[in-house]
Amino acid sequence: MIESLVENKIHHIIINRPEERNAFTINMLRDLARAYTESENNENIRVTVVYARGNHFTLGLDLPEVSAWIQKNRSFPVLPDQVNPFGTSGKNRTKPVVVAAHGFTFTLGIELMLAGDIRICAEKTTFSQMETGRGIIPFGGATIQFPRLSGWGNAMRYLLTGDQFDAKEAHRIGLVQEIVKKKDLITRAMGIAEKIASNAPLAVRATMEAARMGVRSPYDEAVDYLMPKLLELMETRDAQEGMASFMEKRPPVYRGE
Repeated sequence: MIESLVENKIHHIIINRPEERNAFTINMLRDLARAYTESENNENIRVTVVYARGNHFTLGLDLPEVSAWIQKNRSFPVLPDQVNPFGTSGKNRTKPVVVAAHGFTFTLGIELMLAGDIRICAEKTTFSQMETGRGIIPFGGATIQFPRLSGWGNAMRYLLTGDQFDAKEAHRIGLVQEIVKKKDLITRAMGIAEKIASNAPLAVRATMEAARMGVRSPYDEAVDYLMPKLLELMETRDAQEGMASFMEKRPPVYRGE
């Protein structure tokens, strides 16, 4: 139900339960966490792309099953040593994630996008964060990430009402960076991933960490990170390759060293 394959340094994580509109079961959540952890631990992977088969990205949770499990176990089904795809627990993720959504992208689907780094969607994608209409609270990070990303008013507009919104509105509030035709969705996502994968992996990770500190840490702490990290990167073989390829007018070949 969660497919996982690696091609050309790109990890494909594919939601594949189309007969149930890709609603997440407990086992799917566990498999998703395992796949994200593989992305982090596998040195051959430089970037991850998340997308879905069928007509929809995801309807959200298989609520009866997941609710019963959470009530019984009083926790989220991700182990402490795993990468949580929603970023609310577990190990920190250091590699980029591109998320490509289409069709219904509800509740946990939005939260999966919010936890990603670059988000695109098809033209007719429909979004909804409808938990308040079901008597519960979003627990995959939307109450934290949505206001930070889209601003308080834009986030509350949809967190509190549960109203649906379309791709154009998602773009307006910053949930997605690009809207593409459905037939071009995966191709475009792969194009972005391939560009990231072609860059120096140590520099990509450092850029993500610097940006994350800029969002989450005090300003002075984020600034203090920059120069030491720059000097560290300048000593790497990748930095030397970057300069050499520039001078020699050829594509660089980075090894993460």
